[in-house]
Amino acid sequence: MPDTATATTALSTGPARGTGSDPSAAQRAQQVAELCRWIAAAETEPSLGELARHAGLSPGHLQRVFKAVTGLSPKAWARADRAARLRHELRHSRSVSDAIYAAGYQSDGHVYDLSARLLGMSPGTYRRGSTGLALHVAIAHSSLGAVLIAATPRGVAAIMLGDDPEALLQALQRQFPGSQLAAANADYEALVAQVVAVVEHPSQPLDLPLDLQGTAFQHRVWHALRQIPPGTTLSYAELAARIGAPKAVRAVAGACAANRVAVAVPCHRVVHRDGSLSGYRWGVERKRELLARETGEASLGRAAMPAEPT
Repeated sequence: MPDTATATTALSTGPARGTGSDPSAAQRAQQVAELCRWIAAAETEPSLGELARHAGLSPGHLQRVFKAVTGLSPKAWARADRAARLRHELRHSRSVSDAIYAAGYQSDGHVYDLSARLLGMSPGTYRRGSTGLALHVAIAHSSLGAVLIAATPRGVAAIMLGDDPEALLQALQRQFPGSQLAAANADYEALVAQVVAVVEHPSQPLDLPLDLQGTAFQHRVWHALRQIPPGTTLSYAELAARIGAPKAVRAVAGACAANRVAVAVPCHRVVHRDGSLSGYRWGVERKRELLARETGEASLGRAAMPAEPT
């Protein structure tokens, strides 16, 4: 699937297990990465049974392994991948019908029936260049500066940090061209409070759904980022190995840079191999402060735990 394609998948921010240093976990990540490539190359969506036979696993075991690595079931992954291809093809094919069949769908009617879920609008409207995405936007203040929160009906689509609220709003409009912005109403007050609380205390999980927009590869990276425990870091190379793509270090760094959801998808936990801090979309000093807060909160948490009985 082309990396320029866009897939929208609502994800929960619940805790997920990391692969750690377990060799079998690294093997599972590589196996799932191969299945993802197979799904992307398939003309039609493979069934769970076909995937299981290809991997040499039982369907139930494959389902568990696949979701542990990617955060999605094989079916949800395949549908997100195909929807991403549809978005790409609608921008580059000669016609809507050409785009639909190039993306692997078997009929125009099926896509038109699903177009509200897949695209948020008709394929023709999407092809003409309007994203039409409805975003509720709020700007709050924190000790790290202004915090912009943008949410769709499916979840939080952006958490942006900066010094100038107006600059953040302009950046949001560049990142979601054609979107329809609306001021957050009273129903969003609790959501905004939760987001600001996590910015102030980044060790806390954000118990809100996310509406992440990116390629299937980016989703793999973002899921792996959410598995890094607070107060710890990985290098880009370690993160690439963790998702079963050890040679894709540059692409992993690009996926971290493309993350629009600060703190909730903790790209600040990725550093250079020597431990030095690399660039951060919202400023290296904010990255340094987030890591310092996490380290301090992790230390306090350990100190507060009762000693194990001997």
